[in-house]
Amino acid sequence: MEESISYAKKYLEDLLSFFGLNTEVHVSREDEVIELSVPSSHLNGFLIGNRGDTLRALQYLVSSALRNQEMELTRVNVDVADYKKQRNERLAEKGLDWVRKVRDNKKEMVLEPMNAADRRVVHKAVGELSGVETQSHGEGRDRHIVLTPKDDEPEEDYVAEEDEPSSEETTPQEETTEEVSETTTDEK
Repeated sequence: MEESISYAKKYLEDLLSFFGLNTEVHVSREDEVIELSVPSSHLNGFLIGNRGDTLRALQYLVSSALRNQEMELTRVNVDVADYKKQRNERLAEKGLDWVRKVRDNKKEMVLEPMNAADRRVVHKAVGELSGVETQSHGEGRDRHIVLTPKDDEPEEDYVAEEDEPSSEETTPQEETTEEVSETTTDEK
């Protein structure tokens, strides 16, 4: 396992050096996933890419290299400047807003297509609350989440968590990240 971790770290550092970024990648292990964290630099936007596409490509390359070397651990999560962490937090907050809308309107809400990681964040955030169910529908790039109100939950059992004002300022990079829009089925 240690060999897998050190190989993944070295591989990503070598890959980043091709782009002119000589930095130390921070590594940790969570369950069976190697977590690789690239510190903030002048290349953040380039390394993250449009809607995280470049970040996912880097992750795929490292994971493929581990599989090709027949390493014990092959699942990898690459994050640049805590982009994924911050995105997941924003997505979870949006999930809470979507839950409120579904409970207030008592109508299902169809969300825009999301990648598997984003869907997992929404399922987890919404799953912690009562009164709304989540289901994924569709295939491939069109896979999306449908939020449906539960009929058997009494209204008074729902306790919404209050949104705390964020002390973090939004960076221009965060403003350009994908905003997941929502549509209700009666708007279609």
